[in-house]
Amino acid sequence: MDFLKSAVASAIAKSSSFPFTIGDRVDLDASIWTLSNATKKDDNSPCSVFTFDIAAQRSYLPLAKNAARKLRTLRHPGVIKVLDVIENETHIYIATEKVTPLSWHTKRKSLSEETIRWGLYTVASTLKFINNEGSSVHGNVRVGSVYTSDSGEWKLAGFEVLSSMNEDDAIIYNYGSLVPDSNRYAPPEIAAGGWSAVKKNPLYAPDSFGLGTLVYEAFNGSFTGTDRLAQPGSIPSNMVAPYKRLVNNNPKPRLSAGHFVEQGKKTGGFFETPLIHITEGADSLGLKNEQERDQFLNELDGLTDDFPEDFFKIKILPELLKSVEFGGGGPKVFGAILKIGTKMPDDEWEAKLLPLVLRLFASPDRAMRVCLLDNLTAMIDRIPQKDVNGKMFPMMVTGFTDTAPVVREQTVKAVLTVISKLSDRTINGELLRYLAKTANDEQPGIRTNTTICLGKIARNLGTSSRTKVLIAAFTRSLRDPFVHARNAALMAFTATSDVFSEEDCATKVLPAICLSLIDKEKFVRDTANKAFDTYTARVKKYAESLPDTATPAATADGARPSTPARIGNQNDASGWAGWAISSFTNKISTAKGEMNNAPAIAANGTALTQTTSLPTSGRATPTVTAGPERPATIRLASTTTSQRTSVERPSEPAREDDAMDAWGEFDDDGDNFFDAPAANKAATPAAAPFDDGGEPDFAGWLAAQNKPKAKNPLPKGLNKPTNGTSLASRPAGTRSASSGAPAAKKVVPVVQKKPAVAPVPVKKVDLEPKDEGNDDDWGAWD
Repeated sequence: MDFLKSAVASAIAKSSSFPFTIGDRVDLDASIWTLSNATKKDDNSPCSVFTFDIAAQRSYLPLAKNAARKLRTLRHPGVIKVLDVIENETHIYIATEKVTPLSWHTKRKSLSEETIRWGLYTVASTLKFINNEGSSVHGNVRVGSVYTSDSGEWKLAGFEVLSSMNEDDAIIYNYGSLVPDSNRYAPPEIAAGGWSAVKKNPLYAPDSFGLGTLVYEAFNGSFTGTDRLAQPGSIPSNMVAPYKRLVNNNPKPRLSAGHFVEQGKKTGGFFETPLIHITEGADSLGLKNEQERDQFLNELDGLTDDFPEDFFKIKILPELLKSVEFGGGGPKVFGAILKIGTKMPDDEWEAKLLPLVLRLFASPDRAMRVCLLDNLTAMIDRIPQKDVNGKMFPMMVTGFTDTAPVVREQTVKAVLTVISKLSDRTINGELLRYLAKTANDEQPGIRTNTTICLGKIARNLGTSSRTKVLIAAFTRSLRDPFVHARNAALMAFTATSDVFSEEDCATKVLPAICLSLIDKEKFVRDTANKAFDTYTARVKKYAESLPDTATPAATADGARPSTPARIGNQNDASGWAGWAISSFTNKISTAKGEMNNAPAIAANGTALTQTTSLPTSGRATPTVTAGPERPATIRLASTTTSQRTSVERPSEPAREDDAMDAWGEFDDDGDNFFDAPAANKAATPAAAPFDDGGEPDFAGWLAAQNKPKAKNPLPKGLNKPTNGTSLASRPAGTRSASSGAPAAKKVVPVVQKKPAVAPVPVKKVDLEPKDEGNDDDWGAWD
């Protein structure tokens, strides 16, 4: 039969007209109701349903009907919230907010002392309202009549015998004894004379005694009978005296619920707790002035972690959200919001707090922006990456260019927090552009923090721009007048030593660090020495892995693949001087300016024309055109010092700055440094190579490189004769001396003739100077 009744009730609950879906049943203490978890069909929100089976408990029907009627009409924050009441011929359903029996927590002793005080304050305040404003008696105050909501608040129910004392036929007089387990909780005067004794004693007396039993059971976990009430047990010491007055056997001096609240609210009273203050002030937070709001937030900060989390999420958080967004709550309120949000699951945090955070980043309030940046560490893991890149970061970058230095500095620091959520394109594009601005900020602290930031995000930068950006930023910071900026650059170099190649370490980083080895500040020098040792050790280790030489190995027949340019005697230990002289003479054409000397004349009067200034190989073996042999020996006429005044020379010595700048003109690979300029090539036909036996042919070189100019005539003795003979072989009387300038020279192209017989080698030019005392003689190069 019971199974049939249960099936009928289930069928009714599952019908389309029933607005709730009943789920699992919840265990209760002795009660006329069955409690079940349920959901509303219209919005799927959770709720609870109290079910009364009329057929099974018809004797308790007046109690069930009274409870349903009182819950419909009585509205108070401390009373369980009723959503709907449904009555039919078989059942009475009372749908309420989602609740849990308080006995679940008291039996497990899972409630903290502060939470129990807060709950007792709520129940006592509700009883005060029922007794004083409602002129009614609850008559069933116990642990079984109290429930906890989703917010953790204690809610009073058990209105089976709630009666107004203004009624002559109040239900409590006739049905009070029908309440389950009433004998165990009944006050002494009720146990002795029945519920009619209520008329002879103060109205509040039964409820005050019931409140005392609730205090005892909440702190001690169980209640077996009124004889145990004399021992307070775990009740706090400052609450023991009022508690004893609640459970006084004599109803006359018994303390009412209202007086119990008043004693607890006195200075230093047992109801003077931050949690109770917050509960009272949360509803009017938006109406508080700045001083009252600050006091409220200070109390909120003083809460410990053992307070009910759900209460803050459901009751306090909505009020805080409204205050910070519409009531001018400011950074302090937002800090309290984040503290509550730390215990929220990710999906709930994203639904309730993320929209607010994104809106606040667009706020022009600098204090709010700084608060957001300071607390970004606690939020960043909850913000999806797409929202960081698409919504938050575009608003966050405005802080890089803000006029307030504190905003710029906090924005730079916040980069370390958001870097893990930024895309590579954002990091290597927009972020680096803004960091380049803060690296040159007028505030030294911002420049220093930018250097530190770059050092910490070095591995997040793209490989193509990492080395260039970091070396440029750190090197610039090494020259910063702010001492901590220089020290930060050295520390950043040390921390990022592994991101640079060995070549960059040797050619770019070490030279930059060396400057700091003689810094004026000792702690900077110490940091520089550590950085220098780090990079030196890495370069040395890399150098040990290099081969002994880069010269190609000899082939099987003993010949090398290619013949390197001759640079003197490399096998001689003292050959460094020979290398220097040989290299310089081979590259003499790279010297600045021109040497305008007359070309060498062959014995038959034909000019020996050099086709190229120097070969690209770097050897001092010029190519000349050979004419018929002439027995006369050709010598360059020696000139006096006064005769050489027409040779081009610099007008003034080069400055030291220009010499330093010249280092920047050299190619990195050195391939072009030792090559002769192509502008000096002669436009003559190719000639057979001339073997000088390893000695430079200065006469042929002078003949090809130096051509007379109208404005800068050559000195006497080097002018080309008009009749095709050398100056040395012409008589002195035939030389032109009319104006001191050489006669107009007719350029006669030299045509290479194919000899009928074997070619006669041209004899070497005698370079022996005529004047032994001349300082500028070519003999210095022998």
